[in-house]
Amino acid sequence: MNKAKLRLIGIAASLSVGALALAGCGSENGNSSGSGQVDGAGKTLDVLVGANAQHGDKFTAWQAHIAEAFKKSTGADLKFETFASANDELSKIQTSVVAGQGPDVYAVGTTFVPTAFSTDAFVKLDAAQWDKVGGRDRFVPATLGISGPDSQNEVGVPFLSRPYVLAYNTELFKKAGLDKPATTWDGLLEQAKKLTSGGTYGFATGYADNYTPWKFAWAMANQTGNPLVEDNKARIEDPAVQKAYETYFGWLTKDKVVNPAASGWNDSQAAADFASGKSAMMLMTTANAKPTFDAAPIKGKYAFATMPTVPPGQAVSPSGGNPVTSIISGDDLVIAKYSEQQDLAAAYIKLVTSEDEQLYYNQQFGDLPANAAAAKKVADSSPMLAPMIESATKAKSTPFTGAWGDIQLALTNIAVQARPALAGGGVDESALKEALAKAQKDAQASLDRAAANK
Repeated sequence: MNKAKLRLIGIAASLSVGALALAGCGSENGNSSGSGQVDGAGKTLDVLVGANAQHGDKFTAWQAHIAEAFKKSTGADLKFETFASANDELSKIQTSVVAGQGPDVYAVGTTFVPTAFSTDAFVKLDAAQWDKVGGRDRFVPATLGISGPDSQNEVGVPFLSRPYVLAYNTELFKKAGLDKPATTWDGLLEQAKKLTSGGTYGFATGYADNYTPWKFAWAMANQTGNPLVEDNKARIEDPAVQKAYETYFGWLTKDKVVNPAASGWNDSQAAADFASGKSAMMLMTTANAKPTFDAAPIKGKYAFATMPTVPPGQAVSPSGGNPVTSIISGDDLVIAKYSEQQDLAAAYIKLVTSEDEQLYYNQQFGDLPANAAAAKKVADSSPMLAPMIESATKAKSTPFTGAWGDIQLALTNIAVQARPALAGGGVDESALKEALAKAQKDAQASLDRAAANK
């Protein structure tokens, strides 16, 4: 049993359901022939991916498509396992850890790569490994920003890029005498107030979404100069973070620029509201919303813009602030060390990150390619995606620490705990401060645990 498994067993008991962890008894069995071609005849590669509830039928068709292409190129079959929630995902991973076997390839969200890296359970991508997956230079440079703590210690291969932007209804903006969304949060709020009338609201966002709410607090805090983690110290119990949550909650409860029902919405419901023309802006959305918008009444009447980069209460970026538009967002692919089919796993990654397959995936789901050549073609053919390309260049990675999964969950829980109050009309300041204090304590405990397990 190797160091990775021993480390993970020590960590697994304390990891939250939001944190990803993998390990196993390592194997370096390869399947390459002398020519570099992988012979997978008679073999099956196991791949774990998140279920796509928004485009279920299309996702099933994509799995069949990629399995056929993989069979043609390697002779091997593909077996897809899916998870529908963080609990489901963690359960599948823990089972693999205990058994020392399971999926060969895992798709993980970019914000969880640091947690995964900290387990020492994934194949490290040296020059030879990068060559096997098609070469490091085939990827958009910005997507490599969270593949590892530095370029010499990388485990994640970029698969998809989802920089965050906002979408706005161009017809409603024109009727209100507005040209485009403001670049400050205060300015955007004033526009939202002007756009809120009758049954139409200025903003659409999902307060009950399990993934998005913390990103508003992260962005606004960073824009003030607070990265949330600095020198292994959590900075959540901080005025900038409190101001961020007060602003975010206030849109619904104080400013009344969000549909009251949004206290129970996820992002898919918020997107549907925007797509039907009932809200003027959809906040913190990505390219994968485009197929939904283009199949709805909003088609031809919307555009994208980068998110504001000036924090609430400020007219310009403050000294020391970081004018970020988005986290480095998307999916990375990693190979489990216990896999006895690491060359075959690399061949799968090489296939799904190829120019042709990245373009195909983009056509089906809207996600931006991580493959540089494919990304250029998408950008050249769809000028409306230019704000997403710009957002990707201004994106920043979340702190690269094995504790980030737990910290993200702590930030999420602040919004979760506030849901009843949001539905009731307001979040009490003392309750918010109490939630921030708990998040601070939990985050620091996770940082201390991560440091002790290095």
